[in-house]
Amino acid sequence: MSISSAIATGARPMPASAGIGLRAPHIYRVLRERPRVPWFEIHSENLFAAGGSLHQAMESIRADYPLSLHGVGLSLGSADALDAAHLTRLAALVDRYQPALVSEHLCWSAVGGRHSNDLLPLPFTEETVTLLAARISQVQDALGRELLVENVSTYLRFREGDYTEWEFVAEVVRRSGCGLLCDVNNIYVNSVNHGFDPRVYLHALPHDAIREIHLAGFTRKDELAVPLLIDTHSRPVDDAVWALYAEAIARFGPVPTLIEWDQDIPELEVLLAEAARAEGILHAHRTLAA
Repeated sequence: MSISSAIATGARPMPASAGIGLRAPHIYRVLRERPRVPWFEIHSENLFAAGGSLHQAMESIRADYPLSLHGVGLSLGSADALDAAHLTRLAALVDRYQPALVSEHLCWSAVGGRHSNDLLPLPFTEETVTLLAARISQVQDALGRELLVENVSTYLRFREGDYTEWEFVAEVVRRSGCGLLCDVNNIYVNSVNHGFDPRVYLHALPHDAIREIHLAGFTRKDELAVPLLIDTHSRPVDDAVWALYAEAIARFGPVPTLIEWDQDIPELEVLLAEAARAEGILHAHRTLAA
């Protein structure tokens, strides 16, 4: 599928600005107040039911804001075939809401009908690249548009492989012709957990494939014998991640950027402040480039 055929004609364009992940505690406040947020992202699977109050809310919200649909359950890298029912529901959801962006994770999370409550790591091998390229093409054909894939945080890795993680991500994107959701927090988390330079990772990614960036907070496990960061999405973005994000924007230019916060969700003002900090970095780049 060509990139041109992947554009959703009914989608509101996604601004290269800082949005927030829309979570249940904030939905009705957004409906009442219509805060000045450039865009929202919601997890696709939360909308898989055909009706209900969430759909009613999202129909109203999408009238005023561009949307991104972010999946967590397609299990692109599983040894099993893609779940046809899951893909059908996702395609129907994309057709209904016409989001500006649709994304999933480079991982596996289910096998043999059993689902893990986590995004599990893949071996960085030629076999996995080939599998993912075929799966991503299958999804893009079903959706009739481009899919973004996201690099994930990991806490262990396979000993054997044909690629480094950043080479693997870049090759999957190149081979499949999909877009890339660059999670800057995940790059930093993995750099600490696995001992590499996050700037090397960042600069290895294909510049022209970056469609979205994610930022989130991690939890540091200080009581262990070795450094370990857990991608909990439960606190503000760390200063080291902000620094890496600034480098990402300097390399890629302004990109739609999302603040993710999924646990211990604070008041909306906290997320808006995080988004404002990201917007400041985006604005600084625009000013320098003018």
